[in-house]
Amino acid sequence: MQDFFEIAFGLEEQSLTWWQMSLRAIGVFVMALIILRIGSVRIFGKNTAFDIVLGVIYGSILSRAITGNSPFWPTIVAALVLVLLHNGLAALAYRTHFGVGDFIKGKPKVLIKDGDLQHEILKSNGITDNDLLEALRNSGNDDGLDMIKAAYLERSGDISIILKKKKGS
Repeated sequence: MQDFFEIAFGLEEQSLTWWQMSLRAIGVFVMALIILRIGSVRIFGKNTAFDIVLGVIYGSILSRAITGNSPFWPTIVAALVLVLLHNGLAALAYRTHFGVGDFIKGKPKVLIKDGDLQHEILKSNGITDNDLLEALRNSGNDDGLDMIKAAYLERSGDISIILKKKKGS
C-alpha cells in the first residue's frame, strides 16, 4: 500500500507527471476539507483580516503540496498546524481582555455618532460620503446621510447603519 502511494503521488520523485499532480490535487482537496472540518466553521465565514490571512497562507501552502514544490505530508501537516493556530488564537481572543482580541480580530470604528460624521475616522479609513450612501442603500434605505444615527466600519470591512427614528414611529 505504501508503494502505491509513493508511485501514485510521486512522493519520492523530483518531477511529477500530469497524473501524479492530478492525484495530488484530489488528495490535497480531500485533506483540506478534513482539516477545515477540524477547524471551526467560521474560518472562512467572516472576512476579517484574521480569517483572510489564514486563507491566503492555507491556499499557498496546499498548492505547494499539489505541485511538488514541498514534500507532500509535511505540507499537509503544516496546513493542519495553521488551522489549529487559527483556532487557538480565536479562543485566546475570546477568553482574554485588554486588547488581545482587538489586536487579533480588529474592532469596529465609529463613522457616525449621534448623526455627526467622524471626519478623522472617515478620512483615515478612506471612506467617502458615497461609501456611506451605498451602505445606506444596501440596508434598504435611501433617505440620505441625515437619517443615520450611527454608522460603524465593522471588522469585516462592511459598514453597518443605525437609522434615526422617524417622527411618529
